[in-house]
Amino acid sequence: MATTNTSSVDLVKLFGAVANTLSQNQTALNEADSYNHDHGDNMVQTFEVITQAMKEKKNASAADQLEYAAQILRSKSGSGSSQIYAEGLANAASQFTGQKTISTDNAMQLVQTLLGAASSATQGSGSTGSGDLLGSLLTGLGSAAGSDGSNASSGSGDLLGSLLTGLTGATGGEGTSANTGNTDNSLDLGDILNAGAAFMQTKQSGGSNLDAIVNALVSGSKAGNQDYRAQSGALVANTLIKVISQMATAKK
Repeated sequence: MATTNTSSVDLVKLFGAVANTLSQNQTALNEADSYNHDHGDNMVQTFEVITQAMKEKKNASAADQLEYAAQILRSKSGSGSSQIYAEGLANAASQFTGQKTISTDNAMQLVQTLLGAASSATQGSGSTGSGDLLGSLLTGLGSAAGSDGSNASSGSGDLLGSLLTGLTGATGGEGTSANTGNTDNSLDLGDILNAGAAFMQTKQSGGSNLDAIVNALVSGSKAGNQDYRAQSGALVANTLIKVISQMATAKK
């Protein structure tokens, strides 16, 4: 029987790859931070701490690994960015409760939740609502541009439609008013419009469909609430998606 759809994700490898990517871009991220000039340092530390925590709990369930990493990150790092990712890890732990491993089929939910893009209404569900958003977008990506995620001469409008439909579905019907004081972590109309604008801006500047989707996702997430955080968030999301894709391919 084929097992490609049930292959598990190595969380140590996954987060280690993100730490390496951030380390390679550490100086640029520091320069992008016009406030304290240390965002790159903080992000590298954040994912090094997460990776080490995953190693320490390598034989535990995925939910326990994620929860442990959240606890360690909260205790070892006080930066605003680290707390965003600690919250994302804790939410992901709740989302994957009862699952020994995270499969390459549902790993995209981890990406979305880690970035803080998931609606609070779906935390713990693991299978419905905004948890399916990124997977739906990547399905649209494959349909419009082929499995390599390269640019296509057409299909951008279809992808944007898929993006907006997914984002609207993620609100659960509650986030369609332009509530700028959005305090329940759900997506509102402003989030949807910003995500759509980010998608089209990336496409118009020659970015790939995958880049456009990642930028749209980050723009509507907690990891994108500052320009420098959006920059690092895109690096995090891109790396996670690429490594998950490589893991899925390796199992075929």
